[in-house]
This record gives sequence, structure tokens and C-alpha cells, in this order.
Amino acid sequence: MAKSTTDLSYCGREVRKYDNDHFLAGLFAPADRREPLFALHAFNLEIAKTREVVSEPILGQMRLQFWRDGIEAVYGDGPVPRHEVMDPLAQAAKSLGLSRALFDRLIDAREADLDDTPPADLTCLVNYAEVTGAPLVQLALEILGVRDEAAHAAGRHVGIAYALTGILRAVPFLARQHRQLLPADLMAKHGARSEDLFELRSTPELRPVIGDVALVVRKHLREARALRRSVPRAALPALLPAVLAELHLAVVAREGNDVFAPRVLLPNPFRQLRLGWAALRGRY
Repeated sequence: MAKSTTDLSYCGREVRKYDNDHFLAGLFAPADRREPLFALHAFNLEIAKTREVVSEPILGQMRLQFWRDGIEAVYGDGPVPRHEVMDPLAQAAKSLGLSRALFDRLIDAREADLDDTPPADLTCLVNYAEVTGAPLVQLALEILGVRDEAAHAAGRHVGIAYALTGILRAVPFLARQHRQLLPADLMAKHGARSEDLFELRSTPELRPVIGDVALVVRKHLREARALRRSVPRAALPALLPAVLAELHLAVVAREGNDVFAPRVLLPNPFRQLRLGWAALRGRY
């Protein structure tokens, strides 16, 4: 189904290596829309890793400003900065008429990553998942030529669900950096301690926190699927990450909501099969 790595563009190689879920989902898109999708997700990788590659918040702001300026140039008259991702992204944005506001929203959302203060409550966490996840799915829908209201509403729910699932799976990775995206009020409610988290200790108190967030993921997946009859089939490749969110969440559940369990972060061997079956049935 996939080309060899050497046949892929720079963006395709980056997404295949660092965001394999979206790479696999992108393979179900029409051939002429795959490269724009890879450019979009490579762009998201660039802005999402800002916190990891800078030592000071001001450096992160400068890095994000580069992408702001680039998007400004794409939609303005100035020269677009040369970059392995910016070049194909600019081409996709111009040729497909992608919405600038969605790009701006994604970049602005990543400023929150420069502040290591945990979200105060579950609402704050869901808001973060929405601004970092929903515009990404909605841009993917635009790349596929789908702009109707029902599809974009479904995309919002899928974006939130997939982003929240990613946050749960990233708990150990973030903890190694002394970062926490789990809501402070849920941590306090269940007696879970950040100190244990940062020492990479999987405690019984942490598991109900994970469970509470997982319930929200399932709610958004249900709401996305409730719109399925109103969503055109062309939207499917952008919404397939819902299938993967559910698959990842099932592994977390089987491990008793222990996100430190090795299986949680291992590549799931059934991803391609589940995606293929979902695509065949026209389901997400």
C-alpha cells in the first residue's frame, strides 16, 4: 500500500517516521491529495515539536513566529521562506484554497506548550485538544475538497478525540521532561501526585485520571459518528484517525488505564487492518 521510503517526498518521510498514524490514514486519500496531506502533517510536526527543541520560551516564540511569517507570506504578496515543509505547504494552500484562519489557530495553540503549567481542569484540557487537533482535521477535509458543515463538525470531534488520546499516550514522554498535561483538578480529586508522575511511577491514583479523560474521548467519538450519515464519503481519509484513537484507547483500557504499560506506546499491529476495513465500509 505504501511506497518505499526513498520514493517519498521529504514531508512524506517525516510524517511516515514521526506521525505514522496520519501517514497511514493519508494513504487512503486520492493520489493527488496525498502530498498536500503530508505537507499539512509535516507542518503540524514542525510546530508541535517547538517546546521540545527550545531551551527558553522566547526561543519557542521566535520559532513559531517563523511559521506565522511564512503563513502570512503564503496568503500575502511577500516571498515565502524557503523550507522543506513550507514550500509544499504553500503550494497546497494556494492551489487548494485552504483557510488561513485554521493555520493561524494551529500556530497560536502551540504557544500554550511554552508554559509548563498543567491545565486547571478537564475543560481546559479539552479546549487545548480542540485548538491543536480540530483545525488539523478541518484542513485535511479542505484538502480533500470537503467543506460542508456536517463534515467539519465531525472533524472537530475527531480532532479533539485523537488529540486527547495522544495526550494520554504521551504521559510518560512528557513526564520525563517534567511536564504534565493531565488536569490539576482531576489529579487532586483522585490523589494522584505530579511528583510520582515525574519519577515515572505508575500509581493506582493516576489510573482513574486517565479513565476520566478516556470517557471524554469516547464521548467525542460518539458525537463524530452520530454525524456519519451527513458526511460525504470523500471526507473519510481525514476522519480515519477516529478509528486509530479508538484502537489506542482500547489498549489503554486493557492495561487498566496504566499509560506506563509498554504495550500502550508500541505500534499496534492491527492499525493497517482496522483502517482498511473501516475504509472499505466507509466508516470512521
